[in-house]
Amino acid sequence: MEGVFSYVNDHYQCEGVPLAGVAEAAGTPCYVYSGGAILDAYRAYDSAFGDLPHVVCYAVKANSNLAVLAMLAREGCGFDIVSGGELFRVLKAGGDPARVVFSGVGKTRAEIEYALKSGIQAFNCESEGELAEIDHVAGELGTTARFSLRVNPDVNAVTHPYISTGLRDHKFGIDIAEAPAVYQRARRFQNLRASGVSCHIGSQILDYSSILEAADKVLALIEGLRADGIGIDHVDLGGGLGISYKGADKAPGIADFVQQLRERVAGKGLTVMIEPGRSIVGQAGVLLTKVLYRKNSPSKEFVIVDAAMNDLIRPTLYQAHHEIRPLHRLGGGAKVVDVVGPVCETGDFLARDRALADAEPGALVAVASAGAYGFVQASNYNSRPRPAEVLVEGSHWRVVRTRETYENLIEGECL
Repeated sequence: MEGVFSYVNDHYQCEGVPLAGVAEAAGTPCYVYSGGAILDAYRAYDSAFGDLPHVVCYAVKANSNLAVLAMLAREGCGFDIVSGGELFRVLKAGGDPARVVFSGVGKTRAEIEYALKSGIQAFNCESEGELAEIDHVAGELGTTARFSLRVNPDVNAVTHPYISTGLRDHKFGIDIAEAPAVYQRARRFQNLRASGVSCHIGSQILDYSSILEAADKVLALIEGLRADGIGIDHVDLGGGLGISYKGADKAPGIADFVQQLRERVAGKGLTVMIEPGRSIVGQAGVLLTKVLYRKNSPSKEFVIVDAAMNDLIRPTLYQAHHEIRPLHRLGGGAKVVDVVGPVCETGDFLARDRALADAEPGALVAVASAGAYGFVQASNYNSRPRPAEVLVEGSHWRVVRTRETYENLIEGECL
């Protein structure tokens, strides 16, 4: 998102808003999102498909703030959900349920009923037991449920093992070789209609050749299914495009990627669905935090900030790299430090062995590329209130989630 977050006269800003002012007014830690960057990324996907029938279904799990969802809903975006709670958020934000697909391996009966009553477009199903449950619930409601099988093509997405989902030893999907027989057996269900095939092999993929390899396998499967009389009308090719977290990463081009998909699907009478999340919101967000102390040990120097692993767990969970930038660029030499938080875990760090300048107590810094899988994975560990969220739109900003209080921590509890 070149230019969205940038230094102007040595002050770091988002769109037209100096971030130091946001930090002072909204407090730290605090997530800040660029509305313009989010919409630009969505539009890059949508426009690249041109006149090919398609639905861009934003992966709600990446960032589920209501204001973010509402912006995308107003653009006509579809949504990929993995829980009843995410469906609730989409509907509250004004999303069209007829443009919602429900993915995930463990849908409960209550979630299935909620989705059917809401009128979602389709379920991406991951087991025969799930098909049977959806058929049963649909029968009780007197409706027909559209479904796709999520197939596992045994394609290795070169990414962190925790976010790779396309191999046979992963919990996701049905082996692609078994899929034709499963579709045939699904014909016995009176309240289901096979409408598509879905596939998602993982996320933070920087070389999308693996996604294209999976797409080729899925399209070959669809050709066989149609020959057997199963009326497939859409293909869901998942999400997964990565973003640049550090200089060595080269983010895939959205237009180039979509063009490759267009060439494969054109003329096949299929609507294409994709489920991008990180590549829409990842670069559009930062986490603002304040330096509390500096501390030296015999082998390390620590910069202790007021954000912690409960606010942004990606460095600890995925060994993820996030650039850290001072909000006021003062010059001077950088020192190699560990940037750590207040949580009582050695694993509580935002960066290790990082060259960092201008980080004295009281200094404000931004943890970059934090728009995806940041706040949504935040917790109250150590009884820490979760941070505020802010949305920037041009030269204006507003709080779109207020900072939690100590009282919020005990809501729902009793002595």
